[in-house]
Amino acid sequence: MTIQERNILSSNMASAPGKIILFGEHAVVYGVPSIAVPLSDLRVKVNWAITKSGNLNIIAEDLENKEISLKPNMSDINNPFARIVQQILDYYDATIPSGYIKITSDIPIASGLGSGAAVSTAIGRAIAQMLGYNISNDDLNSFVFEVEKIHHGTPSGIDNTVIVYEKAIKFKKNHPIEPLSISKPFNILIADTGIPAPTHEAVGDVKDLYENNTDNIQNIFDDIESIVNSATEAIKIGNLVKVGKLMIQSHKLLQALTVSSRELDILVETAIQSGALGAKLSGGGRGGNMIALVPQTKIEAVKHQLLSAGAKRVLLTTVK
Repeated sequence: MTIQERNILSSNMASAPGKIILFGEHAVVYGVPSIAVPLSDLRVKVNWAITKSGNLNIIAEDLENKEISLKPNMSDINNPFARIVQQILDYYDATIPSGYIKITSDIPIASGLGSGAAVSTAIGRAIAQMLGYNISNDDLNSFVFEVEKIHHGTPSGIDNTVIVYEKAIKFKKNHPIEPLSISKPFNILIADTGIPAPTHEAVGDVKDLYENNTDNIQNIFDDIESIVNSATEAIKIGNLVKVGKLMIQSHKLLQALTVSSRELDILVETAIQSGALGAKLSGGGRGGNMIALVPQTKIEAVKHQLLSAGAKRVLLTTVK
């Protein structure tokens, strides 16, 4: 037993999933509903321990070797780790515990899969546990949303909501959460372009488009809303062929919003030609990931072709 292990008073773990947006990205900021699902197969996990003395050290080797040491009366509220910790401490009127939080993650960063919100969610749960509490999803969701402002500037709230509750949802800004019923599980291949997805930049560019050409961009948002509503009903009854066609339409509208890229377009076309029912970019765009709805019998063929077309990695998840 090491000295550190002898110094441990208690320990446990917490986790949170990633997420993908199936429909409605970007338009969701302007009040259009969107559909998002958790990636329960891809998770952020934190192992925590309370020690007899010392600061609170957060170690995140999977997140570009980040490590910080938090002390009482910390002031760096622009650090996402510090912000979520401070909010939990303030909520419970508690002092910072001595110990450590070790973070491991399956979720690629800066790729539109909700890594930032998942890390904040897992840390928030861990800190609450260290203080002896089981924080509610409602409270945690509001705290994670505040941290999302550091990552994205003006977030819609969809990432933190689907990740904290870990449920498929139809989300509309400033409206109650609407759980989404999935009658038939379906397979999604997630193809990573390997290009970081600068969400805040893409959101800012769409904002400029909207302000400079409001009528035309509003028409695109209206078309996206129609797709979201049609997709909601198709998912509820398990009409996956319809869902696939709507994904293709959605990608074309996102191209019109200038948030796609050559790499994403190539992967979308490759997936469709290889047997996917539909494909589109997911998230902020300009990089990050493309998602493809794939029948079970086509998974390996589509995956192979996506890798050949330049995807840096291809992940499989089943949405249930």
